[in-house]
Amino acid sequence: MRGIFSTYSGLSRPVYFLFASRVINSAGSFIFPFLTLFLTQKLGFGEAAAGRFLLVITTVYVPGSLLGGKLADHAGRKNIMILFQLASALLLVPCAFLGSSPLVPWALMLSSFFQGAVPPLNNAMVTDLTPSEGRKAAFSLLYLGHNLGFAVSSIAAGALFDRYSAWIFLGDAATTLLSLVFLAVFVPETRPTAEALEESRRADHGPERAERGTLAGVLLRRPFLLAFLGIQVIYSFVYAQAEFALPLHLVRQFAQRGAARFGLLMSVNALAVIFLTTPALYLTSKMSPARTVALAGLFYAAGFGMIGLAGSLPLLLLSTLIWTLGEILSATASGTYVADRTPMSHRGRVNALSRILYGVGHAASPPIVGPFIERYGVRLVWPCTFGLAALGSALLEWVHRREPALPDPSTGSPEPAAAAGRRQARP
Repeated sequence: MRGIFSTYSGLSRPVYFLFASRVINSAGSFIFPFLTLFLTQKLGFGEAAAGRFLLVITTVYVPGSLLGGKLADHAGRKNIMILFQLASALLLVPCAFLGSSPLVPWALMLSSFFQGAVPPLNNAMVTDLTPSEGRKAAFSLLYLGHNLGFAVSSIAAGALFDRYSAWIFLGDAATTLLSLVFLAVFVPETRPTAEALEESRRADHGPERAERGTLAGVLLRRPFLLAFLGIQVIYSFVYAQAEFALPLHLVRQFAQRGAARFGLLMSVNALAVIFLTTPALYLTSKMSPARTVALAGLFYAAGFGMIGLAGSLPLLLLSTLIWTLGEILSATASGTYVADRTPMSHRGRVNALSRILYGVGHAASPPIVGPFIERYGVRLVWPCTFGLAALGSALLEWVHRREPALPDPSTGSPEPAAAAGRRQARP
């Protein structure tokens, strides 16, 4: 056990404060996990209308991500992240007092825009603060922090949703503001200086070498990175069903108890992440990031695929544990894969594109799945989800087998034979 938990030792001090900030912020994540139910039960949206609105929410997230990524590479990480996260939180406050006013969706859209800038900035900071060999642990720790907080927020939001819905807005805003204190006081600006970028251009020989030019040029020179980002669209479409199709499925299966059941499953999801993330990271530490994410797809296929056959709460709990394992593997390895192949000069923009492409899957899911449910029923969503997850897994296994080995970060030469074999094994 000491060996397992020592995985997180040796990270830089600011990473631990980012972890604390993430726990607090996620403990108040009341709004967006329950947004489908809020739209349908509080604002009176139909399922198709809710799907269209969630598409809008995700669409406005895109320009926020683009702006955040651009500013991260040209103006810095820390202050921009504080500014955008602050704006996102403050926009939630009036929603607590507006009831079912049509102004509420507009406030949520603006909040989503500002929130869109945060993940690229955060991922760029973690990459700046952590050498290649520690990134899987660093991304895993912050992901764990999110779920430590989310385990609390799911239970609290589920309890507040029916009778005290105003507090889900106020609580979300308050915890976000508190989390920003840790970021403002304990985390330095991490953007590489002009001198560091120039030194990287002269001396570095790896894929993180600073480059001049556009984001498109960087990606065209890294086709496997581009393919990996594209495949994430499939994964995000699959995972979006945990937030869209699953609550609708539970309402049909459990009627008035559906919202509470959804909160329970989301809490089980978060608790499973808390207890399984560190062992999963330990057990897959020798596995390449691409193959780890490919394995995640198999857990997605099994976990989401069985929901349509799960006639009882215990089986739904089991399915949640299975797809949560997929979530853990994907979350802990995807950031590492992207970070290890991104020039230090373009970290903000590549992470922004990664978030956007992941958001494309989320955005496409509600307007496609909503009408599908209205026509065919929610149970048929799950075999389709099984097929998509299996397809994404197969494509990522192909990336793993075909991608050339990365240079050793300490020498600039190719990795040792064993590591290279793990990265580019042939059929």
